[in-house]
Amino acid sequence: MSQVFSKSPKHCAERRRFTISKSHKKLFFAFSSSLTLLLAFIFLIWLTLHPSKPQFSLTQADIYQLSLTRPSLLDSSIQLTFLSKNPNKRVAIYYDQLQAYASYKGQQITVDTSLPPFYQDHEETNLLTAFLQGTALPVAPSFGYEVGRDRIAGKIVLSLKVNGKLRWKVGSWVSGRYRFNVNCVSIIAFGPNTAPTSPLSSNRGTQCSTSV
Repeated sequence: MSQVFSKSPKHCAERRRFTISKSHKKLFFAFSSSLTLLLAFIFLIWLTLHPSKPQFSLTQADIYQLSLTRPSLLDSSIQLTFLSKNPNKRVAIYYDQLQAYASYKGQQITVDTSLPPFYQDHEETNLLTAFLQGTALPVAPSFGYEVGRDRIAGKIVLSLKVNGKLRWKVGSWVSGRYRFNVNCVSIIAFGPNTAPTSPLSSNRGTQCSTSV
């Protein structure tokens, strides 16, 4: 006499749940492994191609005008010459939306001036010139007094800034835009014997700080 074994509906349901749970675990393991490999690959590329931030230096600053038309209104005219260097061997740079301005003791003394966008190849150096101006710019009432003190001290210190966005280029791949900021400090001789008609000039090279 043969025996017939039959499984109850409860037993079949439990087995189905076990099979589904096992399939989910396999899918989760496969997904986790793929994600780990992808992240490791991206990290390896980042280690290999991680770009160094561009280097800027100020080679010359000329002040043609810095005069108060009223006690709190300033006219200014300043010309700057920068060197921009891409230190990367495998990464090129697109510079977009560049703007430069000058400030004195925390006060902006020229309007934002746009510079033309440009492309910089591997380890390439470019010369940039910016002509900054301001007309009837509001300044603090103490501005004339501060300039007079600097003239007695024999020097004037300007902060010169360039802001913009850049894109990294590796082969045919181009990244999204990253904001960058350049800050330079120029110390310019400014004494009582300075001729009023000649520009105040500094041609001492100054390394600038750059943040990306």
